[in-house]
Amino acid sequence: MRSVRARAALGATVVVALAVVAAGLGVLLVLRANLTDQAGLQAEVAARETAGQLALDVPYGKLEMSDEEDHPVQVTDEGGRVVAVSKDLEAISGTGTDRVTPQPSPAATEKSDDDHDGHDDDDGVSITPGRGEVSTDAPHFSNGTATVDGDSADYRFASIEATNSAGLTLTVHAGAPLAAEQRAVASVRGAMLAGLPVVLLVVAGVTWLVTRRALRPVEGIRREMAAITASEDLSRRVPEPGSHDEIARLARTTNETLTALEASVDRQRRFVADASHELRSPIASLRTQLEVGAAHPELLDVEGAVVDTVRLQVLAADLLLLARLDAGERPGKARVDIGALVHEEVSQRTGDRIAVTVSVPEPGGPEVTGSRGQLARVIGNLLDNAERHAQSSVAVAVRAERGGAVVAVTDDGAGVPEAERERIFERFVRLDDARARDDGGAGLGLAIARDVATRHGGRLTVAGAGERGARFELWLPGSR
Repeated sequence: MRSVRARAALGATVVVALAVVAAGLGVLLVLRANLTDQAGLQAEVAARETAGQLALDVPYGKLEMSDEEDHPVQVTDEGGRVVAVSKDLEAISGTGTDRVTPQPSPAATEKSDDDHDGHDDDDGVSITPGRGEVSTDAPHFSNGTATVDGDSADYRFASIEATNSAGLTLTVHAGAPLAAEQRAVASVRGAMLAGLPVVLLVVAGVTWLVTRRALRPVEGIRREMAAITASEDLSRRVPEPGSHDEIARLARTTNETLTALEASVDRQRRFVADASHELRSPIASLRTQLEVGAAHPELLDVEGAVVDTVRLQVLAADLLLLARLDAGERPGKARVDIGALVHEEVSQRTGDRIAVTVSVPEPGGPEVTGSRGQLARVIGNLLDNAERHAQSSVAVAVRAERGGAVVAVTDDGAGVPEAERERIFERFVRLDDARARDDGGAGLGLAIARDVATRHGGRLTVAGAGERGARFELWLPGSR
């Protein structure tokens, strides 16, 4: 099934069906047990009435058995012989013996021969008022059948022991019909079987409708996303339902993703446009100089061509590094002595117009983990920026701080206005757009420096340096 509604409706129907069947079986078992217990209680009452008469030495032929049609009775002696049965009892099972014809008990015969000081009953048997007893133990219950006056039925039998005055132990088996229990259980079972399909249809229908209503916003989100994909218009947003459920959160998350995607695509477009613009200038200048040199070799500005070529090479390298960073390139895992790296970078800058003052701890200073080449690029970009704006001094210092290393680059230039201190880390941003491109970079150095710092788990910030100038601080976590 490809439909969520169909799967939900089927799942709910199956669960309800299992629950209803389990509950129905439980109800039937409890109902049958209760009705069977009631039948057993009736059988016990009938058995105790007969057992009480036997304990009083009432002759078997004189036993009064109430409701003989509803409560068939069978009396057996210690030897299992049937000594008395209720009227019209034709067959019985479930009591230990299926005999229904009374047989004389030897013990009873002996008692009749030994009786004295008695009286003659209607059958000519001399008896003595009994002083027997009825067992107070819980009766034994069993299920069986009995045929009374041609009608066979199921019964619940209770067995009670009684002892007469002669010490003869007799067992009374009295039954109570189970027809009421069977009819009630059958009626309830039939009602459940008839009602189950109706219940399942209602559950399936309600689940289908509720699921359809609940998933309606999802269908709206799907349609809008399909439209956005077809139109490539990332400014569109999916509808957000007014509820505060999971679907509403899904819609909000989808819109947030679209917003981030739109910003990323816009940033990429601006990057391509800015890169094209930045590349156009040195390429056009270089082409012009080469064309002039081809026509008039004596006018070829070789030095200018070299400068433009270097600018083009640096810009291409910057763009390549940014592309790798945007692609998620992971920094290396090498241990880098940040102080030694600063010394190495400063020592290579022989053509700077302002000498760089270095303050670095002795060997054994703070170490960081990362890409040595990328970190050297960050330090070089910060020094380039300071050289470009400084009036008379540039200083770099390294220190350990908060479980990491800090590289601070300070210059005494015009500084960075507080409102522009985050903007300068954006790509292709130059605060002084009017100055000649030959005097400045393409606006990528600080952007690259911050991206590299972030990917190394660090941060790059800028602040004022006293009365004038700027102070850039690079913090990197220490190696572990």
